[in-house]
Amino acid sequence: MKWMAVDEPTGLDALRLAEVATPEPGPGQVRVRIAACGVNFADTLMVKGQYQVRPEPPFAPGIEIAGRVDALGAGVTHLRDGQPVAAIVGHGGLAEQAVLDARLALPLPETMDLVEAAAFPVAYGTSHIGLDHRAGLRAGETLVVHGAGGGVGLTAVEIGKRLGARVIATAGSQAKLDAARAKGADLTINYASEDVREAIKDATDGRGADVIYDPVGGAAFDASLRAIAFEGRIVIVGFASGTIPQIPANMLLVKNVSAVGLHWGLYADRRPEVLVRSLQTLMGWYAAGEIRPHVSATYPLAQAGRALADLAERRATGKVVVTMG
Repeated sequence: MKWMAVDEPTGLDALRLAEVATPEPGPGQVRVRIAACGVNFADTLMVKGQYQVRPEPPFAPGIEIAGRVDALGAGVTHLRDGQPVAAIVGHGGLAEQAVLDARLALPLPETMDLVEAAAFPVAYGTSHIGLDHRAGLRAGETLVVHGAGGGVGLTAVEIGKRLGARVIATAGSQAKLDAARAKGADLTINYASEDVREAIKDATDGRGADVIYDPVGGAAFDASLRAIAFEGRIVIVGFASGTIPQIPANMLLVKNVSAVGLHWGLYADRRPEVLVRSLQTLMGWYAAGEIRPHVSATYPLAQAGRALADLAERRATGKVVVTMG
C-alpha cells in the first residue's frame, strides 16, 4: 500500500510518498481501506517530533480516518466486511489502509459521506468531551471559543449552541468569524483588531465568561484569565499560536476558577467508554441534522504536505481532508 512516510521527524519536508507492506489485523483488530483522513494540528507537531505521542520511524501521521472494513481479526463480530466506519488511530492515517482496535471503529450510516466522516471524530469529539465532560457547560451559560474559525473551534461553536450556551467566537479574520456566525455564534470578536479581554467583559456586562475553550494559547489564554467569571472554567485544548502560557496559580485562587486540560486521544487508552459514548451522541446529532462538518479543502495523498501546511500556517477554515482516491 501507499503511505506518506516520515523517516526522521524534522518537519513537513520529511514527508515522502512511499510503499509499505499491507498490514494484517490481529485478534480484536480490524483493517480499514481508507477513503479519507482528516488532518489535525497534532499531525503538524508529530512530523516535527514535538507531539506528546512520538511514533517510532518510519511512520505515517494522521490520527482520524474514514473508510470501509476490508479484514477482520479473530474475535471481531460486531463489524462486517465492507462496512463504512470512522476511526481514531494513534498515527498511520495518511495511508491507503490501517489496522486498529476494532472497539474504536465507529460504524457509519451508509448515507454519510466519507470525506465528512473523516472530518468528524477528532474535532467534534474534542469539543464535546471538552465542553460537556470536562467543563460541564450548562444551558444559559456564556461560552467563549478562541480560534473559532478552525476545525476544532467551529465544532465548539456548534456544540456550545447545541448544549444551550450563549456563544462568543474569537478569530483573526472576518472570513473565520463569518464561518463561526454560520455555525451559530451569537457574537464575534476579531482578535487582530479588538481587545479580547475588554470585548468579553463588555459582552457580559463585566461578569466574564463561564467557560472559555482555548485551542490557541498565547495571548488568547492570557486574555481568558482576565475575562473569566467567578467559578468559570478554561478548557486548554492546544497551542496553535505556538506559545504555551504559564498560569499564575494565584489568579485561579482569587477568582475561584479552574483551568482544565484536555488530551482527547488519551481517552482511547484510559477511558474508551467515554470516547465511544461521546461519538455515539455526536453521530445521533449528525443524523438529526443538528451538526455538520465544515470541510474547506481536500488534497490527494501525494499532496498531504500541503494539507498539513494549511494547518501549520493557520490558513484553513474548518477541516482539511486528504483523500486516497
